[in-house]
Amino acid sequence: MDTQLNELRTLAARAQNRLTETGIPRVAMVQGAIPEHELAAVYQPMVNLILQGSKSMTVGERVLHYCPANYFVMSVDLPAIGTIWPAATGEPYLAVALTLDPAIIAGLLADLAENLPEPARTERAVAGFSVAAVTEELMDAWVRMLRLMDKPLDIAALAPAYEREILYRVLQGPHGAMLREIATPDTAMARVSRAITVIRRDFDQPLPVETLAEQAMMSVSAFHRHFKAVTAMSPLQYQKRIRLLRARTLLTAAGKSVTAAAFDVGYESATQFSREYAREFGLPPARDAARIVAGFRIA
Repeated sequence: MDTQLNELRTLAARAQNRLTETGIPRVAMVQGAIPEHELAAVYQPMVNLILQGSKSMTVGERVLHYCPANYFVMSVDLPAIGTIWPAATGEPYLAVALTLDPAIIAGLLADLAENLPEPARTERAVAGFSVAAVTEELMDAWVRMLRLMDKPLDIAALAPAYEREILYRVLQGPHGAMLREIATPDTAMARVSRAITVIRRDFDQPLPVETLAEQAMMSVSAFHRHFKAVTAMSPLQYQKRIRLLRARTLLTAAGKSVTAAAFDVGYESATQFSREYAREFGLPPARDAARIVAGFRIA
């Protein structure tokens, strides 16, 4: 796979020091040292392939590390903290990502109904993120996808086929169950995903777990168990992280005061907000915001 990996590195080396669009639908790439605060975000469902360097993703209490030997899949919107490192030989971090579209996965599953064995039914909750070893077939599909950057007239005709191939290779691997879950109605993950949509929309409002369980059409105990299995967080922890990430944006991009940001995201106490913010990001909100804004000015 070294030849494929080297070609992918050459193709993706045109990426900038931030998420860079490729012109191919749902495909983006990044190179270099991304500012730390930008790596603490709500990540969309994706397939993420590291080409150079390494990365860790902290989701709830779980930390996953991956490098060019493996790839990462996230199947639901998750607040997470990423950390990246350059290669041991000094080359900058380099990665590509495909945002997952459940409708495309569902269409692929329908077309492959006779070729993919039906998984055994289980009550075991499926995690919403994981890492697996990259295969030569998956790497090859990524090579053909990124080559389209140099042939933009071919994108409309060929990108959908290469996207389906990437998804097909993932379906064949350890992440296959995860992709099935997000594209199949009424699975536990699909129901948790509906609850996540509610939390993201109404994050600044009180959201009793009973209400969320009702949205997911589960008992409270089953909902709590599946939600934590998928996200590595309780519903309350998930909502809290969404609130804190939004508050950080209000402090840095909108110039809000600590008190105003706290109330805007649903806190009733600025003191509690400051305490939880410092626990999440390592600094009190005003100092953290000043550090980030100073970094913008230097850049």
